[in-house]
Amino acid sequence: MSLNTIERAQGLRIRSQQDLAAGAFMIALAVLAFILSWDLSMGTLRQIGPGMLPKAFAVICGALGLMLCIGSLRFKGEPLTGWSWRGVLFVLGGACLFGLTIRGFDFGPIRIPALGLVVSGPLVMLVSGLAADDMKWKELLLFSIAMSVACILLFKYALSLPIPLAPWLLGI
Repeated sequence: MSLNTIERAQGLRIRSQQDLAAGAFMIALAVLAFILSWDLSMGTLRQIGPGMLPKAFAVICGALGLMLCIGSLRFKGEPLTGWSWRGVLFVLGGACLFGLTIRGFDFGPIRIPALGLVVSGPLVMLVSGLAADDMKWKELLLFSIAMSVACILLFKYALSLPIPLAPWLLGI
């Protein structure tokens, strides 16, 4: 009996649980994005509306999720395992910290001063870097500084976006 005959006799079988779970998550994310952008006008290719990009990303995300689900039936992969909450907390915490510190936050008794991209950029990368188990401080610090310089050059100077650099020091 050949390997091909055995596979046909077994029928459709999940060979990669991680790929199936990732594909299902991407499809669910695409459906949510499509629903949330439903009221936005697509526009035309000559005059793109506000709904074109989110709907296009939703379709692409859903298609890639479907490809992952189909691939999970064809190719052997890893079983589904638990995941670390450490990564979720530090990455989301870093993103929230960036949002609160880039322009500042003032809500009654809670006040966080605007730190700008000079401080908020490295801060988000340092906090998010704590999510990794094999993190090395020297590498993380060098990466944070290099990426912050690249972000400042790109967003502030190349794209001329109104992002504060260091309002506490330079006033800009």
